[in-house]
Amino acid sequence: MKKKLTSMLVSLISLLFCSNVFMVTVPLSAIPLEKKDLAEIIREVEKKYIGDSAKGSMEMKIVTRNYTRKMSMQYWSKGKDRFLVRILSPAKDRGISTLKLRKNIWNYLPKVDRVIKIPSSMMGGSWMGSHITNDDLVKETRIAENYTFRLLKDEKSLMEIEGTPQPAAAVVWGKIVYTVAMPDLVPVEIAYFDDEGNKVRTIRYSEVKEIDGRKIPLTMEVLPLEKPNESTIIHYDSITFDVSIKDDFFSIQTLKK
Repeated sequence: MKKKLTSMLVSLISLLFCSNVFMVTVPLSAIPLEKKDLAEIIREVEKKYIGDSAKGSMEMKIVTRNYTRKMSMQYWSKGKDRFLVRILSPAKDRGISTLKLRKNIWNYLPKVDRVIKIPSSMMGGSWMGSHITNDDLVKETRIAENYTFRLLKDEKSLMEIEGTPQPAAAVVWGKIVYTVAMPDLVPVEIAYFDDEGNKVRTIRYSEVKEIDGRKIPLTMEVLPLEKPNESTIIHYDSITFDVSIKDDFFSIQTLKK
């Protein structure tokens, strides 16, 4: 059981906290939409859930052929490289925590008081039986750097952007297609394709609400298309943006608290 938990313990955060910081002196949100390139738009979409920093709580519901389970979590994030998430319930999983620092991931298992660093060989494992992998956490935060984008559709209410891997990028997906609601750049759907062009996973967003001046979907549904009756649904119960968090909060010591 410990081995199974170890192999499944991280990745939700990539989809929950996807973020790429646009390093310019003027905030990306202040640049007129028509002057942004496609990579900038993807960065802004990914940054919806994090800002410069964020904390909050969420619930995840996992539906598979064999079981249905729910868990609640608390999380903190700063930029694209610092994430910490802690499970609050169910009781048997309470205290299990995951820390990401840049490309490194650690899990803490309180029942055995053990910190485990996730090796590269386990990055394909799912997180707590969900339909999200450890690799998502590391790679999804750098979509704008690893992919080249082209515009598929540009309408008044919707924009569709296709991303294909850059030649030297070590990525899982053969193609990613973003559907974005205009003009607020709110994600509607993200479709993931394998190297042969087959759609294998879809993420759908809903329940859009304005929080701290930004419109974000409070619910996201991950659908593995090879398993049509299965899903992982994530709902944000609370989010606070641009909170004061020191860099050293994201540490092994905090992971174990």
